Amino acid sequence: MDVIHCMSLVIKEEGAFKYVEVGSGPVMLNLHGLFGALSNFKDVTDYFSKDYTVVIPILPLYTLDLDKTSVTGMVDYIDAFIEYKGYAKVHLIGNSLGGHIALLYTLRKQEKVASMTLTASSGLFESSLGDQYPRKSDKSYIKRKTAETFYNPELASDELVDEVYDIVNSREKAIRVVFIAKSAVRHNLRDELHKITIPCNLIWGASDTITPPFVGEEFKKLLVNSELTILEKCGHAPMMERPEEFNKLMAAFLQKIA
Repeated sequence: MDVIHCMSLVIKEEGAFKYVEVGSGPVMLNLHGLFGALSNFKDVTDYFSKDYTVVIPILPLYTLDLDKTSVTGMVDYIDAFIEYKGYAKVHLIGNSLGGHIALLYTLRKQEKVASMTLTASSGLFESSLGDQYPRKSDKSYIKRKTAETFYNPELASDELVDEVYDIVNSREKAIRVVFIAKSAVRHNLRDELHKITIPCNLIWGASDTITPPFVGEEFKKLLVNSELTILEKCGHAPMMERPEEFNKLMAAFLQKIA
C-alpha cells in the first residue's frame, strides 16, 4: 500500500483504488462531482471522523479506458471498491455527479446502503457549464464559470480555478469530462427512483444554478423516504459553502435514523 499526503489528509493507494479513510465507526462514504476533489469534503471529514469512518474514494474520472468512462463506469468502480474494503453498510453522501453515482449504486446494491444524502445531485436535470465547452485559453471565462458554482463567488479560489483550467486544457481529461457529462444526461433516473426505500436526506442550495432547487423538490417527490432542506445564500456545493449548517443537518438526519 502506498501512502500520499494531501491537504493534511492521507491518500491510501491499494491496487486500483486511491482513497482517504479517517476515523472509526459506521462508514460514511463521500462521492465528489465531475470537477470535485478531496477538499470538497474537508469540513465533513473534520466534523464526522470522531464518530464515523469517513471515506472519500478518488473517482477515476481521467484514468479509465474511454469505453468505461461514464457514470455507470464510476458506479462499477465504487461497487468494486466497497466490495474490496468489505464494507457491510455505508452512509452515502454524493454531490453533483457523486449523487448520481450514489443513486445508481443504491439501485444496484440497496442492501449495502444504510442511508443516502444527496446534495445538488444530477440524475434528473442539470445545467451544463454553459452554452459551449469552456474556451481553453480564456482563464477569465473559466474563473467566471467556476464562480457560478457558488452563491459567494469568492469561494472560486485561484487554486480551484487553476484545477478546472488544467482539466479543460488537457485533451485527455477534457474528452473524458465530455463523455461522463453526456452519459449522465442520458442516464435519467426519474422512472427508477421509486425503487429506493432507504432513508434519503436532500440538501440543496437556494441559489444553485446547475441543479436548481426545483430538482431537489422533484427528488423529494420521487424518493419515497426522503426529506429536503433548502439552504439560503448557497449554490451547488452546500458542504463547502455552508459547512456548519450542512454538518448539523447531516448529524440530525443520522441521529434520527439510527
